[in-house]
Amino acid sequence: MPHLLVAITAHGFGHAAQAAPVINALRRRIPDLRLTLYTGLPHALLASRFEGEFALIPHSPDVGMCMKNALEVDGAASAAAYQQYHRHWEQAVAAEARLLGSHAPDAILANVPYRILAAASRVGIPALALCGLNWADIYRHFCGDLPGAATILDEMHDAYRSARAFLQPTPSMPMSDLDNRIGIGPIARVGTVRRGEIQRRLGLPAVAKLIVVSLGGIPTRLTPADWPLLPDVYWIVPAAWGPQRRDTIAFESLAMNFVDALRSADALITKPGYGSFAEAACNGTPVLYAPRHDWPEEEYLAEWLHRNGRCLPISRGQLEQGAFTKPLEALFALAARDPVIPTGIDDSVAHLSALLT
Repeated sequence: MPHLLVAITAHGFGHAAQAAPVINALRRRIPDLRLTLYTGLPHALLASRFEGEFALIPHSPDVGMCMKNALEVDGAASAAAYQQYHRHWEQAVAAEARLLGSHAPDAILANVPYRILAAASRVGIPALALCGLNWADIYRHFCGDLPGAATILDEMHDAYRSARAFLQPTPSMPMSDLDNRIGIGPIARVGTVRRGEIQRRLGLPAVAKLIVVSLGGIPTRLTPADWPLLPDVYWIVPAAWGPQRRDTIAFESLAMNFVDALRSADALITKPGYGSFAEAACNGTPVLYAPRHDWPEEEYLAEWLHRNGRCLPISRGQLEQGAFTKPLEALFALAARDPVIPTGIDDSVAHLSALLT
């Protein structure tokens, strides 16, 4: 029974969203695969994404970035967190190696923690990295000019280079510092259209427009109760936002997975992120997005979505105030495009299967 350990960054939900369809497809190819997830993400979220049983190491295997909210990085807090994470680097890598010894995986997939890759190399366990970004590039963007950053970056790059390959799903950052990178196709789940079920359950008119509003897994609260009422428009939002009007629907009340709701919706309002952009393009859902101008991955995500889907930017103020009337009209006026095929799933499965066998 082959055993795969998957280390997942807990910086929002996007890294799990990217890894899960790959692992689910891999388990269909290798039905007796034993799976261990190493992440600080909640078990309930993981169970909703990963099919079948898994063991969980409930700790965060990396730093990610410290966030003020879904759109703003806390640079000072992030720099301090990385200094602490790398303070005793060699001892920390040795501790990760001991953890691998206790769990004894046959192979490792990282999306996209890096210390586990250094530990895997040290004990001779084959490993792959998979992500549209790496934390070295993100750290350098926000903290690269600070004292001690050069040493931290060297350790990060060495760890990423120690993997057998770094799989870059389309779209991704260039990652020119990594000579083991391999470009692959997009990765996303494809949902089932359940629009009629939503309309019947909630008693919505046939002309209703369903708009999903989701900012990912970084806690950020909007106030749809203050938004203007738009004729026949219904907002599907997190229950934590306290939807109280007839035109706001708690996503959790739908009792369906996110990608089915996305596939059934007329539009998605979100921030730039690999998971939301790739899933929207692969499900044919138009997107309004509030740019994150300081996030270095954004230009690659936005350029790809503009070429392959229907999308328009909105301002931070429009997002917070619910000023969506004209942006939605402009979005729906764009020419429809065929959904993107998520070929990166099969690409990744081929690499993982070779690693395990």
